[in-house]
Amino acid sequence: MFIADLHIHSRYSRATSKDMNIDTITTWARLKGIHLMGTGDFTHPSWLGELRRKLVEQEYGIFQNEGIRYLLTAEVNNIYRRGDRSHKVHNILIVPSFAVAEQVNKVLAGYGDLTIDGRPIVSVPCDVMVKQIRAVSNDVIVIPAHAWTPHFSVFGANAGFDAIEDCFGDQTPFIHAIETGLSSDPAMNWRWSALDRISLVSNSDAHSPMKIGREANVFKNKFGYRELIDILNGRDKEKFLFTVEFYPEEGKYHWDGHRACKVRLSPSESKSGNCRCPRCGRKVTVGVMHRVEKLCDRPEGFILKGAPSFKKMVPLVIIIGAALDMGTETKRVRREYQLLIEKLGNEFRILIEIPDDDIKKNCPPRIAQAIINARHGRVRIDPGYDGEYGTVDVLGDVRDTQLQLF
Repeated sequence: MFIADLHIHSRYSRATSKDMNIDTITTWARLKGIHLMGTGDFTHPSWLGELRRKLVEQEYGIFQNEGIRYLLTAEVNNIYRRGDRSHKVHNILIVPSFAVAEQVNKVLAGYGDLTIDGRPIVSVPCDVMVKQIRAVSNDVIVIPAHAWTPHFSVFGANAGFDAIEDCFGDQTPFIHAIETGLSSDPAMNWRWSALDRISLVSNSDAHSPMKIGREANVFKNKFGYRELIDILNGRDKEKFLFTVEFYPEEGKYHWDGHRACKVRLSPSESKSGNCRCPRCGRKVTVGVMHRVEKLCDRPEGFILKGAPSFKKMVPLVIIIGAALDMGTETKRVRREYQLLIEKLGNEFRILIEIPDDDIKKNCPPRIAQAIINARHGRVRIDPGYDGEYGTVDVLGDVRDTQLQLF
């Protein structure tokens, strides 16, 4: 397996850990078992300078640091008006060289200040941006980020569009992939036939090192930059095997709701109340599931033939925290995480590759059962809503089992 996480942020982005530097990202990529990372934030001049110092070009479009491969990536926030409506769409950009990154930055600097935030606001329509940066290089890749989230996405209920063509216009043929985001998974996207030609990618959008790889893409073998373009263009199941997904209910915009009133609503409950909070009467935030059901033209459970599959998983640190009944940032949880990595290998090997019986033999009982439960969908979930992450109970009937530590 060759695992890639193509969307993260540096410490130059707002609300991002100061530890998001290349050395730490490389360390955590190795712990996670990730082979290819996006750099994030190449639009920020200070971060771009650090990338130049830290990364060594390995081949066209591919760089490396201490054995971990990197792509030059960024996320931009396109905010603009079209007609009588304001749109806010996040897009992932991938470029093949520092020279192209600099030229793309010159284009984007005409629409916003790139020094303020690692994820800059650019006041340019998405189609105009795609046309202008592809004029720099035909090898620039544009992927709409977390495509369904309500506030900042191509299909978002609050500031998005009802069709990818409405957003990208005559540049739509150059959009070959979308990022599903934490609150949706491929099965939800397969329900809309308009996306059949689109590759579905999943990335962590990490703002701190431990969250790297919470979603990821799994390929059969390592590849070059232009081969990635071909893979995304062709949705090749032989090369693009599957994505690793959050349980989408765990995402913070899966259902509708009103956080201030602590009201969580399924799409049907929300529709019956005219999308109003039953406590205060204000409009609820319309979540991803509601939006998918509005646009989709296929029933739940539809499987798109030939598309890469997906595996739902819960990050190891969350599993350990649940087993210990402690927060994921506590020293004890971190220590148990390190012990498991040292004993069994990287996180993806533990979560995906090691057989259930070997997990039982080598992990404390509650951690082992939680890993197995997550693998096989034996979980209980309270869906996320209006900016609140959902909760996934992976312990089940082993909640009262005594934890045996190493």
